[in-house]
Amino acid sequence: MTDMAELQKRKMPLNLAIVHVDPDAFIANYMPWLEITSYIMAERAGEPVAPVDGKTPALTPQQLATGGVHNVGNDTVFAFAMTAALKGDTAAVDTVEAALVAAMGKEYPGNFALWHFRAQIDAPQTLEDFVGQAGKKMLAGDIPPPPMRAKENWNAGLRFFEKARKSNFVSEIMFPLAKWTREKWTETQEKGIAFMAHIEDNVPLLRELLEDPRNDQAFIANMLLKMAPAVEMELTDEYQGFLRSLARRD
Repeated sequence: MTDMAELQKRKMPLNLAIVHVDPDAFIANYMPWLEITSYIMAERAGEPVAPVDGKTPALTPQQLATGGVHNVGNDTVFAFAMTAALKGDTAAVDTVEAALVAAMGKEYPGNFALWHFRAQIDAPQTLEDFVGQAGKKMLAGDIPPPPMRAKENWNAGLRFFEKARKSNFVSEIMFPLAKWTREKWTETQEKGIAFMAHIEDNVPLLRELLEDPRNDQAFIANMLLKMAPAVEMELTDEYQGFLRSLARRD
């Protein structure tokens, strides 16, 4: 069946591959995902004829080069690179990249996503630039010195959070990001409180925030909101309100 049920069927194993940073599962389910999303986009545009055998058509080399397929590919590969970076799993990214290049060539759908994690971008401009460069450091194990560590972690967390919310794999990124956020702020509580601003106020607050056991969007939003003063980051009133709204659980 070629419809939204098939889309969900194909997305589920890809979701798991992204959450668990499983390169083999990602590679196995990547092309089926491109095929179904491409078919449904074309179907909505009134372009294809329903396949006689009821199976989702394979993509031709010409279709693989289209902008729509590349947009889906970039979102998907970017999501995997993000969760791999949160785990510091360079080998997983290398494996995925090598397999996609071998299967489709260097211009494979999704190649631009990895460019942000591979290139040296001295003056990041886009959200993807900032996330990619932060992810590049995570993958390389490039840890900032203790006085800058909490602030850099906060900045990376904010960028990853913003990017995750724009992805088709938002839930799949948020869970690993929440775990990473908890790990980094636990490390700060144990080893880096001397480098926090306003220690007398922010250390008790940090302990309280870490008592929340749920690894979700609300936990990340609350941590970003309430720890901004601890790393001397200023948020606009509007953005504070935005994070506050995301930190609420119904």
